Amino acid sequence: MPDGEGVDENKRATLRRFAALGAASPLVGLADTGSDSRAPDAIAGYLSQTPGAHFSKIRDDLELGTGETQHHLRTLLTEDAVESERDGEYRRFFPAGRFDAFERTALGYLRRETPRGMIIGLLDDPSASAGELATRLDVSTPTISKHAARLEDADLLRREDGYELLEPETLLLLVVRYADSFGADAIAFAADADERVSYDG
Repeated sequence: MPDGEGVDENKRATLRRFAALGAASPLVGLADTGSDSRAPDAIAGYLSQTPGAHFSKIRDDLELGTGETQHHLRTLLTEDAVESERDGEYRRFFPAGRFDAFERTALGYLRRETPRGMIIGLLDDPSASAGELATRLDVSTPTISKHAARLEDADLLRREDGYELLEPETLLLLVVRYADSFGADAIAFAADADERVSYDG
């Protein structure tokens, strides 16, 4: 079992890695906490790579305490370095000014396993039926229908004659750009995404 010093060193390494990303971003210096903590830069760097993450994911992935995470997020929000919005039971955080409303909504759904699988499935095969998506994701057809209704309410999908993604090019770019932060399904899809992009004209 690792001792406390090992845990602290792992935390420091995680903070250093994301703080380096934060220091290279336009968000650096916007949240001067008056301390030598790497946490504000780490949060900024983390959100640049994981936009749409909710509070618990930020806290856990950066190995920060609850109070520490709350304090630094509050400061980043006050300084307009970060923005947030409510998404069901979650509050999701984004680098300020980087995403429009559609993209923020899409990122929130891409951080949910079944909706993400449906979006990736429809990007892969726009004609996929509810049954085919259910088989692909190993869930029931009613589960697909339930999530399809939510995606439609969020203006990400249209249900008429089958399922049709709205702004598929934007969704494709988000999946590919942030694949590493979504999971194995997105990483596998992104690996050959260039073959899925068609150019007109």
